[in-house]
Parts: sequence; structure tokens; C-alpha cells
Amino acid sequence: MKRLKNLRNIHKYTGQEIREVILNKLSGITALNNLILCFFILVKFILQYRMIASDYDLQRDEYLHLDQAHHLAWGFTSIPPVTSWFSWIILQLGNGEFWVKFFPALFGALTILLVWKSIESLKGGLFACILGTLAMLMSVNMRINTLYQPNSLDILCWTFVFYCVVRFIQSEKDKWLYWLAAGFAFGFLNKYNIGFLLVGLLPAVLLTEYRSLFRNRSFYRAMGIAFLLILPNLIWQVQNGLPVATHMQELSLQQLVNNSRIVFIKEQFLIFLPSFFLFIAVIVAFFLYKPFRPYRVIAFTYLFTISIFIYLRGKAYYAQGLYPILVAFGAVYLESLTVKGWTRSLRLVMPLFILATGIPFLMLINPVFSPDEMQTNQHIREIYQKSGQLRWEDGKEHLLPQDYADMIGWREMARMVDNVRLKLSSEEWEQTLVICDNYGQAGAVNYYAEEYPAAVSMSADYRNWFPGESKIIRNVLLVREHWNSDPEAYLPYFSSVELVGTIENQLARENGTTIHLLRNAYTPWNGVTFRQWISE
Repeated sequence: MKRLKNLRNIHKYTGQEIREVILNKLSGITALNNLILCFFILVKFILQYRMIASDYDLQRDEYLHLDQAHHLAWGFTSIPPVTSWFSWIILQLGNGEFWVKFFPALFGALTILLVWKSIESLKGGLFACILGTLAMLMSVNMRINTLYQPNSLDILCWTFVFYCVVRFIQSEKDKWLYWLAAGFAFGFLNKYNIGFLLVGLLPAVLLTEYRSLFRNRSFYRAMGIAFLLILPNLIWQVQNGLPVATHMQELSLQQLVNNSRIVFIKEQFLIFLPSFFLFIAVIVAFFLYKPFRPYRVIAFTYLFTISIFIYLRGKAYYAQGLYPILVAFGAVYLESLTVKGWTRSLRLVMPLFILATGIPFLMLINPVFSPDEMQTNQHIREIYQKSGQLRWEDGKEHLLPQDYADMIGWREMARMVDNVRLKLSSEEWEQTLVICDNYGQAGAVNYYAEEYPAAVSMSADYRNWFPGESKIIRNVLLVREHWNSDPEAYLPYFSSVELVGTIENQLARENGTTIHLLRNAYTPWNGVTFRQWISE
């Protein structure tokens, strides 16, 4: 078939020829866009593995989530079950750190994919897609996606729900209500935090023309499906005395009480600091840009949800899932403002600005410097100090950011446990229980020890994982925080108490943690009676 060379002579060609040329052109554009998208996703994965110095271990919370693979259930004290499902997959793959880092990186990459597709659905071009992707790469998400925690998947699920909202508004097809329900349910089974999105979304719908949705039967069917999907977890919660309520109370009293509402608001601006102008654009766009008027429900959702977090003194990252969809809207709007004239030069300036500010930003929020560099390099320390990252949840300043201090000393602790195991006979070790003060200690010992010792704690989910009556306990390997170390208190119950190791690293949050071997209990316990004794 003769190809079209000049659109000015388009009248000379048949409709079929015109359609074929347009389709070929669009196919070429789509292929190029997909190639660029794959490039950014590859960069995303590479950065996720390279933004952590090799001196660091995994982070405290990661060990707990990985250990949940050994205790699959429909819920846990701290989180719902989805993370344990991925932990089980990691366990089957060998439980190596590569796979531990892979899944949060994957969830981060899928979030970028959804932002890209959201931009395309909003009629944004390649520039908007690239701008939005760069904003996602150069954000706090990069740090979150290095940690095996529910947060990465939480952000992905929030973004998916918003994507479904956009697609429903565009198409008015009920299938997007069902996809939204499924995304919400999966997000709920991952982290209860997504419930705040629903609390913000429903009143936002009432304030807009979409209030007619409450007369749509598919809306209630979708809600029913979501309820059925999360029902096993709700049943588990009821059967176990609503541990989520206890967890939230402990969180509020021990951590959130030190949070400032002003600090929370300030930290929202820091999440996407290199691309802050995108969010200025969003504020303008939702109220002045006519094509975005149908999407004001998203703006209202943001306002309601962020207000809830401010009132509750939430942590900054609780609201992280609100922002990827705003990135998409901001990128599309800025693209529309830079179509012709001198403004087209901004299409070069904006990506370069994000890169120029984003690279040092990523180096600041990720543990790219070793603990020794953090301690000895005064310039680096001053930067971290001025940025407020040395302030921990206790409200005090320390040598390292709390997050980094929670990534040091764990391998050393596990080696001490292994050394004790090698000194004991197989019979003695079989009758030894490793008990720790906190969940990080128990999880790290279980992860790094050469032989899985099934260490337990009265902290978090480990309080439910003590051995049963068949486990006879004659010896205890006691891992205790420095402030809680009083080995002589156990002399009335054991024939000997021996200090076998101490964590001596001022940079580690576990600095001063002691390990004592308590041998030959005068009255042997089983797993159940020992747990009762510890609880008293």
C-alpha cells in the first residue's frame, strides 16, 4: 500500500489508508513510550539495591515480617496477613536479602507504572509521563521501597484505588467500582492504614456530583465483595480480642505522643521536595483547569484524609499513598502549560531541576553512607542534624537516624547465639529457649542464626509464638536491652547465670544489649508454663 507522505494531501487517500497510517503512527509512539517506561523501571530496581551501604543489616521491623512466614494466619498483632504471604514466598526462595529487597522494589515499580498509566488516561503525553516518573523516583518513596514493610504495598494500593476512581469518572463503567473494591480489600489485608482513605473518600463523594453513586447498586455490590474479602481477618481480630486496638493504643502512647502536628505538616512538603512545584500546580489545576473539574473528588479526598492524620498526630509516611495520583495530575497540568513559546524551554528545566535536587535528596534520606562515615565525617553529620533526621521517637538527638541505628548489630547478635549453640550439646540445645526483650532481637536471631532457634519475646507477635507443652525448657538464652539487664534476678531459678556476649556499638540502637546463658533450671518448665512465668 502506498504510504502517506504529506498530510496536506490527505484528501487524496482512502479512509482505510488514513486509518492504517494513524494506527502505525500511534503504534510507534506506544512502543517508544513503553520502552522509556521499562528504562525507568529498570533504573528504579537498580537504585533500590544500590541506595544502601553494605555495612547495614536489615531493619528491625523487617525481621518480624519475615518471621511471620513461619506462623501463617489471617492476622497478626501488628498487621494483617498479606505481608506474611510474601514472606512465605521469600522463605521458599531461600530467604536471602536479594528477595527481601525485591518485593518492596517491585511494589514501588508498580506504583510508578500506575502513575504513568494515570497520566496517559488523563491525556498526558510523553513529557508528562517522564516528569511524573522522575518525581516518583526522586522522592521519599525511594527510602520506603528499600524496606520490607507493608508501607510499599500500602502506597501501591492507595494509588490503585485512586486510579480506579479516575477510570470510573472517565468511563462511568461499574467494573471500576469492583476493581476499586478489590484493591481496597487487598490493601486492607496488607495494612489497616488504607481505611483512612475510605474515611476521606466517602465524604468527598458526597460533596460532588458523584453522590449519585450511593444510588448505584453496583456500588453496594462492590462494597459487599470488599467486605467478604476482608472478613477472614475481621473474624480473626474478634477471635483474638481485637489486638489491633491494643496495638494502636500502644502506638499512640509510646510513639505518636511525641509527634507534633506542625512537624507532620512540614514533613508532607519534604516527601516530594525535589518536585514540589508539581503540587503547587495541582492546587491551581483542580480549581482553575477545566479538564480537571470532574476530578475534584480526589482533591476533597486529600483534604479530608490529611486532616484526619493531622488530628491523630500520625507519622508522615501514613499519608504517603495520597501523593502519587497528585503527581500524575500535576505533571499533566504542567505539560498543558508548556505547549508553545518560551514555556517549552521549561520542559527541559523542570526534569533537570528534579534531577539536580533529587540526587542529593536521595543521598540524604537513604543510608548510602556507612555508619563510620556518618560518625567521622563532620560535614555529613551537620547535614543530617540540620535536617532533623537525628531526632528519634523519644524526642532526643542521637548519633545516627533512628532508622539507620535499627540496621546495625543484628548479625553480631546472631553470631553470639550461634556460639552458644556450638558450645552446648545437641540435647542441651534442644532444651534451650532463646527469649528476647523485643521483636527486633528475636527476629534478627531467627533470620541470621545458622540454625533457626525459634527465638521468642513478649513483644509484638512473638508473645503468641512460644513453644507448646512438648517443649521442655531447662536452659534459657536471655537477650536483654541494656537498661533491663539484671542476671542475678534469675539465680533462684537456675543453677548458673553466665554472660556470653554484649553488643558494643555506640551507633546501634541495640548498643549495650547483653546475652546471658541461664543453665539447669531447678524446676524444668514446658513452653506454656514458662510463658506464664515470664508474663508474671
